Amino acid sequence: MNGPALKNIQHHCRIASQVVRRGTLALLVLCFTSQAAVTLETEVKITDYGLHFDGQNLDYGTLGNADTTTETYDYFFGPNISAHGDAVKTYKHYVFMTWYRGGKYDRHVMLSRYNTQTGAIASIEFPHQHTGFRGDPNVGESHNTIALAISPINGTIHMLYDMHAYTDTNHGGAFEDDYFRYTYSIPGAADVSDNNFTLTQFVKDTSSLSQGSDDYKHLTMTGNLSDKANFASLTYPTFFTNTDGTLLLYMRKGGNNNGGYVFNRYDDATQTWSNFTEFNVVSAVNYGNAYNWGLYGHMKYVNGKLRVGFQQRSSNNNDKFKYQNGLYYAYSDHPEGNGSWKNHQGQNMTFPLINSDEIKFYEPGDLITHTEANSVYIVGNFDWTVTDAGDVHFISKVRSTDTSRPDYQEVYLHSYKPAGSGSFIHSTNFTGATDIYTAGNNVYIIGLNSSGYPYVEKATGGTNNFTQVYEQTSGTQFDHGVVHIDNGKLYYYLMENSSGTTQPLYLQIIDLDIYQAPVVSFQQSAITLDEGYQQLYLDVGAVSPTAGVLISNVKLYVDGNFIRQELVAPYEWGHSGSPNSAELLGLSAGQHTITAVATDENGLEGEASLTVTVNNTAVPVVSFPSSSITLEEGYQQLYLDVSAVSPATGVSISDVKLYVDGNFIRQELVAPYEWGHSGSPNSAELLGLSAGQHTITAVATDENGLEGQSSLAVTVNASSGACSSTTDITWDTRTEVQLSGSDSCIRFDRDLTGSTVQFWDSDTNTSCDFNGTASSVDGTGSIVIDATYKQSSDYTGTVLQLTPSNGCQFIKVRAY
Repeated sequence: MNGPALKNIQHHCRIASQVVRRGTLALLVLCFTSQAAVTLETEVKITDYGLHFDGQNLDYGTLGNADTTTETYDYFFGPNISAHGDAVKTYKHYVFMTWYRGGKYDRHVMLSRYNTQTGAIASIEFPHQHTGFRGDPNVGESHNTIALAISPINGTIHMLYDMHAYTDTNHGGAFEDDYFRYTYSIPGAADVSDNNFTLTQFVKDTSSLSQGSDDYKHLTMTGNLSDKANFASLTYPTFFTNTDGTLLLYMRKGGNNNGGYVFNRYDDATQTWSNFTEFNVVSAVNYGNAYNWGLYGHMKYVNGKLRVGFQQRSSNNNDKFKYQNGLYYAYSDHPEGNGSWKNHQGQNMTFPLINSDEIKFYEPGDLITHTEANSVYIVGNFDWTVTDAGDVHFISKVRSTDTSRPDYQEVYLHSYKPAGSGSFIHSTNFTGATDIYTAGNNVYIIGLNSSGYPYVEKATGGTNNFTQVYEQTSGTQFDHGVVHIDNGKLYYYLMENSSGTTQPLYLQIIDLDIYQAPVVSFQQSAITLDEGYQQLYLDVGAVSPTAGVLISNVKLYVDGNFIRQELVAPYEWGHSGSPNSAELLGLSAGQHTITAVATDENGLEGEASLTVTVNNTAVPVVSFPSSSITLEEGYQQLYLDVSAVSPATGVSISDVKLYVDGNFIRQELVAPYEWGHSGSPNSAELLGLSAGQHTITAVATDENGLEGQSSLAVTVNASSGACSSTTDITWDTRTEVQLSGSDSCIRFDRDLTGSTVQFWDSDTNTSCDFNGTASSVDGTGSIVIDATYKQSSDYTGTVLQLTPSNGCQFIKVRAY
């Protein structure tokens, strides 16, 4: 900390309320120093039982020495797992915090919600317990933190936890079908009353891989187990919320010197997440790079953009760097990071990134004069941020690997690029820090002093002029904590400096006393239109988070071109009452960016962007003579003549490809586009389809590479050779059936796989009750019917043969 700034600091004592147990209120007298503007609003104890690792720091050589008989909790990597990672978020007037409950034999995942209006704390215990290092519960694993997000759109709560690059097969299969742990709530769960804030708000895993009736962990975020490979080998979950309220997530995939960042987005309409998108490739040598590399840093959503800053760890173990090297930075102009990535100078970056040098802007290792292999050590004390004004700030540390060498060197570095500047300034006149944060146009260093008390240093963005603006001088002493800044307030989630495996957790809320830039939002982050669209209406939300501050104007830009400004709400463009209702029409095919910039009465600006994709509608028009056909099993001929033309004048069709159930058959290069005819290279190419439903798809590509397609539904009826008669059954309808012998059949219009077939005694003919068997003719499955009601969900195929054992010819059936 910068000592000279202390002379302007005043000394204060205040009383803060603290909820120790529900219904019990304690009063704490806290003393702190601060400039009058920055004040501690609240300190509240969340729990007495935060899990902490209090034993020995083990390595691979001492793992076998882990304490297995007492409460002492040995650990791997670090001692912190509660108040660690992406563990604190705000939503409306609530603060949400995740933690593991101690001691060593408890380890349950916990979620607490603090109501800033009432002071009440509600907590939920989840069934999952920390699994420990590589599945050993006797060794704590500090990587396995609990990340947290709340959707501002639908009030769902999302948690990811207890992971460190696990797969189905690593570590002896300890994490088979349990390597990814995702828990989520029903909509509105974040807002329910304290009494209703319980485990029942969360969705159980009822998939085929569920671990039981009390399993709230989901193996994928898409809701589809076929995507499970996309969710393996992941670590460090971190959530963001973009300017329109969309949740984003990033994680590290792979290992230390061969890893990558991946990210995905939440769709509040479907309540599912997308699969992951790569920021950079893993195993870069397979893509032509000279070496593999990993990232040590962060992906963040700051100043309205998704950004990445990191130090690189190369697989080259013979250079002068022991571990990391370099400073690397990139940002995306797409609101969700799906393309438009650039380096700090605004030059396009390969996406996903292969050669990290594309975005490298400095080498801190050059500040150390050593040249021998592994002599330069760059680990820790690294972070970065970007202010609302666009100032970019990086902090880092570099030193000699050997701390006892006579020419030992150590440098703390602050690299910053003021908004509008073309290059970074690199200052070694910096006392160092582990993290750097932003709020408004300022940057902050927030941490604990040597006595365990919180302090805050502030600098104007784009400068190196840090001044201490807050420091607590008495009260609870803390061991560590995590920071979340929202709306000009610092939410500091802290663990007390205590002893044992259960230690108290606290929340401090500190008012940073800053004007916040306006919050701007579109109703959605991306829209898709067809070329020639006739209407585009936009309603932009713009408010100041600072009470009493008004919005002066909102300006709209399309691809950087100014359209018009609105001075009062509602801020609308393209509506019937607009000065020019056609102002947003005529966008060409391709991708466009619409940006709204709001300015408040203090001159602070906030912005949000909307991605507009305009589809080229002049794709080839493809058609079959009919939309569906029905064939009998064993059919001897199937001829198809496909029509394919471009609606664009003078544009020709390059080829037409035919697929059956997704399998490529053959392509035709010139009209007529025919398959299955006598002159075909293989006239039998469409024969042999099995009984059931099939889809034949024709895909035409024009000379410009645009594609159009059409599909034909093919129903192949099962051979009725085994059936004396066949009755067609309407789907999901209770149908009375009269049989005509011992081998009568019923036929459904779709395959029964995954469906349920029900059988009842007839209601219209009560002279007898059917007893016998119902067996699939063209698939698998059979059931004995010997009661008034029977059902089966094990059938495949479309035709069932009903064989009575008592001569009864009447039965009622239904499939759904």
